[in-house]
Amino acid sequence: MNKLLTGFALGLLVGVLYAPEKGTYTRKRISDKGNDLKDQFADFIDNIAGKFEHTADEVEDYANMKTENIRSEAI
Repeated sequence: MNKLLTGFALGLLVGVLYAPEKGTYTRKRISDKGNDLKDQFADFIDNIAGKFEHTADEVEDYANMKTENIRSEAI
C-alpha cells in the first residue's frame, strides 16, 4: 500500500511539473495536492485507529463476559 501511494504521489508530481502552466500556479497546485494527500492519510490513520479501538473494546467485553461466566459457575 505504501509503494502504491508513493508511486501515485510521484506520478502526480511529475505530471504537474510538466504541465504547461505558470510556475506559481504549478507550485500552488503541488501544495494543494500535498495537503489533500496529507488529509486523506490522516483520515485513513484515524479510521484504522478507530477499528483497533472498536476491536479492543469487543475483546475486553468478551473477556469480561467469560470472567463473569467462570465466576458464576464457581459459586
